[in-house]
Amino acid sequence: MAKIIALANQKGGVGKTTTAINLAASLAVLEYKVLIVDADPQANATSGLGFDLKEIDNSIYECIVDGIDPKDAVIETDIEGLSVLPSHIDLVGAEIEMLNLPNREKVLKGVLNKLESDYDFIFVDCSPSLGLITVNALTGADSVIIPVQCEYFALEGLGKLLNTIKIIQTRLNPDLEIEGFLLTMYDSRLNLSNQVVDEVKRHFQDMVFETLISRNIKLSEAPSFGKAVVMYDATSKGAVNYLNLAKELVKKNNMEK
Repeated sequence: MAKIIALANQKGGVGKTTTAINLAASLAVLEYKVLIVDADPQANATSGLGFDLKEIDNSIYECIVDGIDPKDAVIETDIEGLSVLPSHIDLVGAEIEMLNLPNREKVLKGVLNKLESDYDFIFVDCSPSLGLITVNALTGADSVIIPVQCEYFALEGLGKLLNTIKIIQTRLNPDLEIEGFLLTMYDSRLNLSNQVVDEVKRHFQDMVFETLISRNIKLSEAPSFGKAVVMYDATSKGAVNYLNLAKELVKKNNMEK
């Protein structure tokens, strides 16, 4: 059964999609079977792996709203062992369409349940909001990775997210755990980066991943070529960081091969 991990933070630009793509790709390189569920209407995880959104027939939208079998919507990537359940701009309207559904917070859980026996890890890339789709992702997940960028307003808004997680643990998913806080866009030359690292570690202690994701030009370039950084430049700092994170995650969950 897959470990289902949501990537959530209502702040945009903190590295959720970058982490979804590159952590998943790194685990696939380490020979795990991995699925990315793109639950963001911007569909950046889908396009960032080289798929043309205009050519996608079925997406997570059809799974949620029309009830199609998610296995019919999953597409294989160029990386062996890595698949994607793609997103679509229509997902913007899904929240409104879901409002009248019974158990509307658990629709995505039903989709994930049909897929979890086929993979070792499933990553749900959430949109930068705390809307109904993100609530669905957290309700269906085993745990959540919270990317935090090493910049000035890093901790702003985290209280709101943690509050949402607490409400979901109380009402919808008592088993939801925080997998860890992931520090992204780290620049060792900047005092500010180091201050943010210290502050986040002081606040959250052993809930912070050891691996830091450095600012890296190759990480920024890779999605424009439709590739994960490990396939774009395997020796780059970004690729090494995400491989280390993958190993840390595997060890933490006692899933070493």
